[in-house]
Amino acid sequence: MNKVAIRVPFVDLNLQHQPIQNQIEQAVKGVLNKGDFILGKAVADFEAAFAAASGTEYGVGVASGTDAIALGLQACNIGVGDEVILPANTFVATLIGVLRVGAKPILVDCDPQTALIDLEAAAQVVTSHTKAIIPVHLYGQMVSPKQLLDFAATHKLLIFEDAAQAHLAEREGYRAGSVGIAAAFSFYPSKNLGAFGDGGMLVTKDLDVAQKMVRLRNYGAAQKYVHVESGTNSRLDTLQAAVLLAKLPYLLQWNCDRNSIAQQYDIELAPLASAGIILIQNQSGTGHVYHLYVIKIDDACSLERQQIQDKLTAAGIQTGIHYPIPCHLQPAFTYLGYQQGDFPQAEKLAKQILSLPMYPGLGSSQIKEVVAEITVMISGEQQQLLYI
Repeated sequence: MNKVAIRVPFVDLNLQHQPIQNQIEQAVKGVLNKGDFILGKAVADFEAAFAAASGTEYGVGVASGTDAIALGLQACNIGVGDEVILPANTFVATLIGVLRVGAKPILVDCDPQTALIDLEAAAQVVTSHTKAIIPVHLYGQMVSPKQLLDFAATHKLLIFEDAAQAHLAEREGYRAGSVGIAAAFSFYPSKNLGAFGDGGMLVTKDLDVAQKMVRLRNYGAAQKYVHVESGTNSRLDTLQAAVLLAKLPYLLQWNCDRNSIAQQYDIELAPLASAGIILIQNQSGTGHVYHLYVIKIDDACSLERQQIQDKLTAAGIQTGIHYPIPCHLQPAFTYLGYQQGDFPQAEKLAKQILSLPMYPGLGSSQIKEVVAEITVMISGEQQQLLYI
């Protein structure tokens, strides 16, 4: 069987790395020469730089975005007996973070236009045990900070942001990570700011939270061999921090490129709305950093999503689905008691969404090629239906 040549990859990191290869190599060599591989100078430098860029005071690097959520919640004193509200349509790491601290996750539905958490639905599930809400800034778009702050003030809740897909995203004068008590970021390689391996960070304006997080990531130690709480080993590698620090100055431009690419997609895809190709609504303008560019294949489309994805794959165009199964329907979490039909919007989205290629350097001709393939396959199918 012949392997299909990839004409438009889903992600192409080389386009970002090649122009700054010298800076990255020098950063890595600096760590190798210094030999401070664990909690070295580059970690502290990157923590300070990324926190400042995010509009916060403190950054604490950890081994992954998942640990940033779990340890971050623990640092915010969220645990057994507390309820935490989060959307059903998020990556499972958000849910896992809540479960790891022993809190009870309370899932809610999403807004079908933006795929962001439905705060009206969230208001219906607040109880005397609810301590926090985790707004997931999905696909690179922030949940409305003003609405979040009003919600939190009304219900006396902490806001803990999941900003794993929203590095330097902006909305209503806020940057992702600056709205709540703390925020978790991921530096997985394909993120807008990605490491050469796993990595994560908690950012916060609260000194007590930051200091507790520093202890939790390092065995709960207040000083060497003095362990004041039950922590773990979850430290951002100095090598990864050095790479991230070298890439950080380029992040704003990369985000701008992503937004421009999304605008072209929007224009090219707009004529297909009547054929069932629906855009996820951008309510943030240029503040949307488009970690992912996601469309919906609704019931008006003559082809099913899988057919479109298969045809694009056959044409050498890579796509993804983020995410095909909502958290409440994942086999590992059936014990939480949720069932099919509990969150209809999240369930519907999971069946409709398709992520198209998105990365800095994606060319205008490639975007046109992706849209042309979708247009041709839908038009062809409609023509066939006319003769049936």
